[in-house]
Amino acid sequence: MSLTQPQVHAAPFDAIAARYDETFTSSKIGQAQRTSVWKELEKAFRPGDRVLDIGCGTGVDACFLAERGVQVVACDSSPQMIAVATHRLRNSGQASLVQPRLLAAEEIGSLRGATVFDGAFSNFGALNCVHDLDTVARSLAGLLRPGAKVLLCWMGPCCLWEIVSYLARAEPEKAFRRFRREGVTAQFASGAPMRIHYPSVRSIARTFAPEFRLISCKGIGIFVPPSYLEAWAKRFPRLLHLGTRADSWLARCPGIRLLADHLLLEFERG
Repeated sequence: MSLTQPQVHAAPFDAIAARYDETFTSSKIGQAQRTSVWKELEKAFRPGDRVLDIGCGTGVDACFLAERGVQVVACDSSPQMIAVATHRLRNSGQASLVQPRLLAAEEIGSLRGATVFDGAFSNFGALNCVHDLDTVARSLAGLLRPGAKVLLCWMGPCCLWEIVSYLARAEPEKAFRRFRREGVTAQFASGAPMRIHYPSVRSIARTFAPEFRLISCKGIGIFVPPSYLEAWAKRFPRLLHLGTRADSWLARCPGIRLLADHLLLEFERG
């Protein structure tokens, strides 16, 4: 039996689920970038809101919102990620506010009719791995009330840190890989390849229009480097601190924000 697209996507993330938090959540870079996203989640969602988490991973963001009284339906295509998320929620005492669902981004339309959501978010590049964004956008529109906020954190198409670090190592192909219109094939530890796309802000806004209106863009990781440079962050903690401060000042500066590792786009449902 052939695997469906969401099942194929699940395999690479199943392989890294057990150590995902060590690499991306608990790391110095991971904490710096995630804190910047959490500030916006706190502003967008209030206690009692019902929010959809698309590509929830190990559930750390869902747990953060639940601790603030937000109800979350947390979806992911990876069974192992959902297992880790479920374990986290039980240990944190937030299981009553978060409903983990084994569901790919392309399948969120199946939730229609069950509830109306007050908002949605997707963190740290989950949607970069989705090929059919049109389906995701249309499905999401059918799940949200008018005026609902949607926060989507994408891997940006022009990461200054990535360009400089790979050029310094004489690897120009990797330095400019995010510019490729056809995307990049990433090889995970499981050996399973995955196609990753790096759409522009304009392209994303067009895909989500007219149901959604882009209202803000924030750079996440302009001077804070990508997570694969964690060794640098540990070696130069003061520089990481300065980078975090600089990000807080310049995250919304036009032009500069587009050089970030991730871009946090805030939409409003029309």
